[in-house]
Amino acid sequence: MTRATPPRVVLDACVIFPTVTREMLLGAAREGFFTPRWSDRITEEWVRAAAKLGPEGEILARGEAARLDALWPDAAIPRHEGLEARLWLPDPADVHVLAAAIAGSCDGIVTVNAKDFPRNILAEEGLFRADPDAFLLGFRKADPARMGQVADRVLAQARRLSGDDWSIRALMKKARLPRLGKALDQA
Repeated sequence: MTRATPPRVVLDACVIFPTVTREMLLGAAREGFFTPRWSDRITEEWVRAAAKLGPEGEILARGEAARLDALWPDAAIPRHEGLEARLWLPDPADVHVLAAAIAGSCDGIVTVNAKDFPRNILAEEGLFRADPDAFLLGFRKADPARMGQVADRVLAQARRLSGDDWSIRALMKKARLPRLGKALDQA
């Protein structure tokens, strides 16, 4: 029996910026649940958001972005301005994300900005929209052991970096992944 090709999914900057969410998503990608995609513009949005935390935030985000580009050298989708010109979304500042998904032959977009990515508009382009909690919860349901390992690694890293004795449920709740946290806590 062969395994189906994992979906190609654009990660919006709003799900790359928060460390725990990013680590959970990319941990799932490393496990082969999906293929992550992004654009230079998405990366720059993430870096600008991190820079608001101070100069060290920008430095850390640029370093992390370089690491991700090295781990997934085919993830970056080149900009297609002509494609952007024909597209419409409620927030024009998000059109580049939709254009990247189309140009990258992606299957969907993971974002927390549901109102800015109406499902009917995405469906016209053959794309789905998923919030990170539901997206990751689906993988947890499909393969609890592998997603449990991802969560264990993220939890260990959070404890090491923060010095706090996080529970998985509390960490996921703080990362706005409450349903995933509840499912992981019940393991």
